[in-house]
Amino acid sequence: MKIGALDKFSLIDYSGYTTTIIFTQGCNFRCPFCHNPELVLPEQFEEPIPFKNVFEFLKKRKGLLDAVEFTGGEPTLQIDLLDKMRDIKALGYKIKLDTNGTNPEVVRKAISENLVDYIAMDVKGSIERYDEIAGVPVNKEKIKESINLIKNSAPDYEFRTTLIRGFHDETEMEKIGKLISNAKRYYIQNAHFDKTVKPNFKRHPLTKETLIKFCEIVKKFNVNCEIRG
Repeated sequence: MKIGALDKFSLIDYSGYTTTIIFTQGCNFRCPFCHNPELVLPEQFEEPIPFKNVFEFLKKRKGLLDAVEFTGGEPTLQIDLLDKMRDIKALGYKIKLDTNGTNPEVVRKAISENLVDYIAMDVKGSIERYDEIAGVPVNKEKIKESINLIKNSAPDYEFRTTLIRGFHDETEMEKIGKLISNAKRYYIQNAHFDKTVKPNFKRHPLTKETLIKFCEIVKKFNVNCEIRG
C-alpha cells in the first residue's frame, strides 16, 4: 500500500469516533478543484510511509483510538486494500472508507467480508457531466452500481458533493437528487482553492442561500441533505 500521509488523530472525520486517517497515493480522477494534488499527481508524490509503521502505531493505540479511515487519492486503487483492512479489523478498529465509486467490486468485497463500517462516496455531479467534472472519461455504470450498492448494502454511509460554480446549478442538483434518491445521508460543501490539481483553478464559492436552495431541491427525492462546513 502506498501511503502518502497519516493523520494520527481526528475527531471530525468519522462522527462519534476518534480516528486515524490513512491517505493513499494515486487517483483515477483529475478533478481540477481537488485540494490533494500531492496524493493525485505522481510527480508530487513523496516517499510512501511503510504500512508496517502505521500498523505498529495502531497496535500501540489499541483501546485509545476507535477507528481508521482510508482516504486519498482513491483507496480502492490499492491492490492490497482489503488485506490491510483485514489486518486493522483484527485489532478491533472500526473502518471508514472514502471512495469515488469507480471500483464497486472492491466496495462489494469490503462489505461482504464485514471489513467496513462506514462508506463515504463522492458524487461528483450528474451522470451527464461526470467526465467534465472528474477531468477524465468515467465508466458511469460503475458509478451507478456503487451508489446502489452502498445504499442497499453498506452498514452505514454518506454521499457528498463538493460544489463548484459553473459545474453545479439547480438543474444539476435535480439530476443528482434523482441519482441518489432515498439516500440516508447526503452532504454538500463548497470547495477550497488553496491548492488544486489544476494549477490556479479557482471559482467564487456559492452563497449560503444557494446551498440551502440546493439542499431543498435534493430533498424532494427523499434524500436527507445537509450543508457541511
